[in-house]
Amino acid sequence: MASTFLSSIGQQFEGLKIDGDQVWLRPPRASDYEGWHQVRSDSRAFLVPWEPTWPSDVLTRASFRRRLKRYARDVRDDAGYSFFVFRRGDGALVGGVNLSHVHRGVSQSCSMGYWMGENYARQGLMTDAVQAVVAFCFEVLGIHRIEAACVPENVPSRDLLRKIGFKEEGYARKYLRINGSWQDHLLFGWLSTDRGPYDR
Repeated sequence: MASTFLSSIGQQFEGLKIDGDQVWLRPPRASDYEGWHQVRSDSRAFLVPWEPTWPSDVLTRASFRRRLKRYARDVRDDAGYSFFVFRRGDGALVGGVNLSHVHRGVSQSCSMGYWMGENYARQGLMTDAVQAVVAFCFEVLGIHRIEAACVPENVPSRDLLRKIGFKEEGYARKYLRINGSWQDHLLFGWLSTDRGPYDR
């Protein structure tokens, strides 16, 4: 399945939909701007402590268009894959999951990041979304290793990764520049040979 997907990756990814139990995911589209703007602006204080510094124009339509172009370039280069997360029932855009730093060859690895709107947090939605994307990584992209990292103080993110099957592998000092300063991070990994993303 992975080779078929990768052979025509642009067209296949554009129409992709990943189903979870409580959510479904698909690549971002221009028509998502209003929903994305709403959830990000409503959640600004909630998200800022855990993300890179927000540029002054980050929520503008022009910035969103640039973001979509970057996403499309990453897909074309097999370098990254971004998804928006939608809640079943009302179709509300509730967050996003991003795969970046895709490496092929002897590595076959990628990094995973995610964000969730404040009003939708702690309802199991991101747990469901991340599990679905983990399965996509292993079953469709043919990834061998998924890496994730979080600031130690971000207890919900740390607990999510541990809960679904990521293994804590280390502690990296001043690993990423978050909210304007270099922050230590906990490092996690999940191998395709570990237990499946839906196993308990």
